[in-house]
Amino acid sequence: MTGTYSQSLVVFSLLVAILASYTALDMAGRLASTQGRVARWWLAGGAIAMGLGIWSMHFIGMLAFHLPIPVGYDLGITLFSLAVSVGASAYALWLVSRPALPWARLVAGAVLMGLGIAAMHYLGMSALRMQPGIDYDPLWFTVSLLIAITAAGAALWIAFRLRLEQRRAMQLRGLASVLMGLAIVGMHYTGMAAASFPPGSVCGAAIGEGIDSKWLAVLVIVTTLATLGIALLASVFDRQMRTRTGMLADSLAHANEKLLQAALHDPLTQLPNRMLLQDRIEQAIEKAKRRQFSFAVMFCDLDGFKAINDAYGHQLGDKLLIQMSERVSALLRSHDTFARLGGDEFVIVFQVDDPEDAAVVAERIIASVGEPFLIDALELQVTASLGIALYPADATTERELMAHADAAMYHTKDAGRNGYTFFTESMHVSANRQLKLLQELRRAIHRNELVLHYQPKFPASGQPLIGAEALVRWQHPELGLLGPDTFIPLAERSGLILPLGDWVLDRACAQLRQWHDAGHDDWSMAVNLSPLQFASSTLLDTVTRTLERHGLAPQHLTLEVTETTAMKDVEASLQILHGLTAMGVNISIDDFGTGYSSLLYLKRMPATELKIDRAFVHDLEDNAEDAAIVSSIIALGRSLQLQIVAEGVETDGQRQYLSDLGCDLLQGYHLGRPVGAEEFLRLAQAA
Repeated sequence: MTGTYSQSLVVFSLLVAILASYTALDMAGRLASTQGRVARWWLAGGAIAMGLGIWSMHFIGMLAFHLPIPVGYDLGITLFSLAVSVGASAYALWLVSRPALPWARLVAGAVLMGLGIAAMHYLGMSALRMQPGIDYDPLWFTVSLLIAITAAGAALWIAFRLRLEQRRAMQLRGLASVLMGLAIVGMHYTGMAAASFPPGSVCGAAIGEGIDSKWLAVLVIVTTLATLGIALLASVFDRQMRTRTGMLADSLAHANEKLLQAALHDPLTQLPNRMLLQDRIEQAIEKAKRRQFSFAVMFCDLDGFKAINDAYGHQLGDKLLIQMSERVSALLRSHDTFARLGGDEFVIVFQVDDPEDAAVVAERIIASVGEPFLIDALELQVTASLGIALYPADATTERELMAHADAAMYHTKDAGRNGYTFFTESMHVSANRQLKLLQELRRAIHRNELVLHYQPKFPASGQPLIGAEALVRWQHPELGLLGPDTFIPLAERSGLILPLGDWVLDRACAQLRQWHDAGHDDWSMAVNLSPLQFASSTLLDTVTRTLERHGLAPQHLTLEVTETTAMKDVEASLQILHGLTAMGVNISIDDFGTGYSSLLYLKRMPATELKIDRAFVHDLEDNAEDAAIVSSIIALGRSLQLQIVAEGVETDGQRQYLSDLGCDLLQGYHLGRPVGAEEFLRLAQAA
């Protein structure tokens, strides 16, 4: 008995085989790029999709074969053949998801998978339950097995090679799918060619409870296309999600990298900052302990930089710092550390075999920095004062090395500048005293050793005082009452000025609240902001929380910012000042006349007052130039509708002179010295 083929179903079976092959290759890629539970889900889903695709191709191929008798299929055997196909597919996907696929494993896998596909085919044929049974030609039967094994081996090799392919993935998988589909179809129709049906054969599955072939055709086609379609859609969706997740991860990694760069590097020069420098020195110490070598910590301070900054402005000064850092960096090795602490202070850390090595580096730096800088058509010159401390000869901790190098640098400045000095024991007392003082200052805030004194501010017209300026003092348990000149520079160099400044602001506002509660609700308080405080990203939040905590109206607080600080980064300063004035806080430009100001920028600044520096007030009565400067500042302030405050008033003549010039507010020893809160209130009530 012979049968015929439906060409349309033969072509459709080939398309299903190609689609199943593409799905298998895509699933292999998904499986290879995942781990854990997700990988197991992809393995299960991929095995079902791939197994169903191969199985359905087989049954569509069988449906394409028409016998001149009624045909049906045994349900149990049909489902068992499907299970065999899914099992073989699961094994194949698992095999190609392994990190390696040696030839021995490839051959073994090809044999097992090929036999599994062949078993599925011949089980499917047996589901017809032909009576008498189907005869198979031994040659064609063997050829079908060889084709199945060869096709399985080729499929495994292709799937393994393309599993992680990113470039031209769709094109390569499409071409491979066509080749695999042709191989699978070839195996099927070779197996069909091996089968012969004896004359008078009857399909036992068509009698009784077998599945009708037409119903099976619809079920297989719909189920297969739906399953393969869902699998491909899931894979495409997963790929898109992975791409989007990868982009987000890359973006997040880039943002983290930028944040880390900003946190550990100076924004102007891109050199390591103090935080990274401390870590580098600690690493150098640990490395030096293990390998028994020495290294140098060199402090560098630029001589004459402040004068250039004041004369030409901070923008030009910043350009000089950038050029200087580039020059020095060019002299150092890639594994040396060159850091900026702030302002014109730098630190270099480098390995040495003996002190002479450090001296050679110091001389090169001094010579390089001493060369003129050409900036904006101006020829500018600075020099370098260096201080050197050696590990382990001079110190064995990061803090001691920094303190000793700092002390040596100041010794260079005292000796005439433009040179270098090695730390010696004679400097030990001074360095230790500074280090000890810094350690004690850290504890002083928590031990309530810091106190505020208040200097009264009076209207120039002679009316009662209108408020005070808060000035910090340190009641040292051994050294007595210390003025700010003793410890504020230490606090600024160490970064301790931030918590100290926050403490001053909080205590001053708390005291003003007490005075308001005592009936002096028209008094105001002035508080100085350090450069680090002013540049802090938390300044606005700190001021807001402090005012709310003590129930103060913002207009009763004046924050004093030096002219030099305000002009360092004009655009950033304007943003900060606008934020403060938007809250209602008053802004005073302190030490006016000692720095470099552009009148255009000053006009843009939302200040409420200018404070004339005491240096101009001191010789006001005897120096015509100082008198002219003060008169000009007052006239400038008037034109900008700013209140004018003069500090350092020490004589009645100065008071009268300033009053006649049109000054609004005065403060100084002649009017009232800085005193404690209780004494201040007593003097105010007595006046």
